[in-house]
Amino acid sequence: MAFDATPTPMVVTDPRLADNPIVWVNNAFLDLTGYSRQELEGRNCRLLQGPDSDPRAIDAIRDAVTRQTSVEVELHNYRKDGTSFWNAMTITPVRNEAGDLIYYYAAQADMTAKHALELAMKGTNDELERQVNEQTADLRAALDQKTALLHEVDHRVKNNLQVISSLVLLKARRTPQGEARDALQGMAERIGALSMVHRMLYSAGDVTRFNLGEFADDFLSDLIAGIDPARTAVTAEIDPITLPAAIAAPLALMLHELATNAVRHAFPDERGGRIIISARRCETGLRVLIEDDGIGLKAGTPNPAGFGCSLVEMVVKQLRGVITWHDPGPGTRVEIVIPLLQEAPASAPGDASAGPVQ
Repeated sequence: MAFDATPTPMVVTDPRLADNPIVWVNNAFLDLTGYSRQELEGRNCRLLQGPDSDPRAIDAIRDAVTRQTSVEVELHNYRKDGTSFWNAMTITPVRNEAGDLIYYYAAQADMTAKHALELAMKGTNDELERQVNEQTADLRAALDQKTALLHEVDHRVKNNLQVISSLVLLKARRTPQGEARDALQGMAERIGALSMVHRMLYSAGDVTRFNLGEFADDFLSDLIAGIDPARTAVTAEIDPITLPAAIAAPLALMLHELATNAVRHAFPDERGGRIIISARRCETGLRVLIEDDGIGLKAGTPNPAGFGCSLVEMVVKQLRGVITWHDPGPGTRVEIVIPLLQEAPASAPGDASAGPVQ
C-alpha cells in the first residue's frame, strides 16, 4: 500500500519467469509511462526502449541482471503515446531468507526536465563561449593593430631623429672649431641615443616594456663603435630586468651622458683606461653604476659651457631617483638608484612631475 501511494514510479520483475517479466507496478509508474497495468504485467521492461535508448546503458542493465547486482542508469525511454522521457532508475535484486534471487525492484524518476535544463544551459554556454571568443578575437585584433601602430610610430620617430641628427652633424662640420661646434656634435649624439631607443622599441615584441640587458647591448655597441678599443676598454654587467618603455628615453640619455663624459674627460692626453657600467636590481629599485679609473672629477678641466651633468641630474630627478658623485681618486664613480614602484609618465627631461617607475 505504501509503494502504491508513493509518487516515485516503481516496478517489480520476476527473474524466475521467462524473460524476467513485470509482475507489479504502482500508479506512479502507470502515470509516467501511459500504460495500463494489464498492458505491462507479463512483459519485459524493454518495451519502454526506443531508437534513442543508449546501448551502453542497456548493456549495463543486462550485465547487472546477469551478475545479480544493483545498477543505476539514466535511459532514454518512451511512453505508450511515443513521447520520450529520460528515466533515471535504480535496479536492485531482492533475495529471500535463503539468499535466492526472487525479484528485481526498480525505483525510477523522470529526469526530462533536468536534461532539458542541461541542454538549454549547454546552448547558453556555447553561445556565451562563442561571444567571448568573438570579443577575444576582436580585442586581439585591436591589440595587434595598436601594437603595429606603436611600432610604426617608433619606426617613424627613429627615422626622423636620424635625419635630425644628420642635419645637426652636417651643421657641426660646417661650424668653426669651438664651443658652438662641440655643442652641435653633443646634441647630435644625444639625438642619436634617442634614435637608438626607438630602434630598439620598434624591434621589440612588447611595445610597453623592454629588456634592460638587450637595451644595454645596443647602447654599448654604439658607444664602443666611436672609441679606440686599444686605449679605452668598456665592460658592462647588466641584469636582464624588464622595464616600462616610458623610461627608455631618459635612461638612454642618462647612460649616454655618463659614458661619453667618461670617455672624453677621464683619459686626457692619450691616456688609457677602463670604464665599467653595471645595472642591477636592488632593494629600492634599479641601481646603476658608471665607474672609470681616469683622472677623477677634481683633476678634470672645468667646462662652463657644458651641461652634461645638469642633464643627468634632471633625468634622475624626473625618474624620482638619487644620484651620487664619488671622486675616490684616481677615477670617478657615479651611483644612481631609481625606484621601481609605479610607471613613470613619458615626460620630457627636467619635468619634475614624473613619478617612480616599475
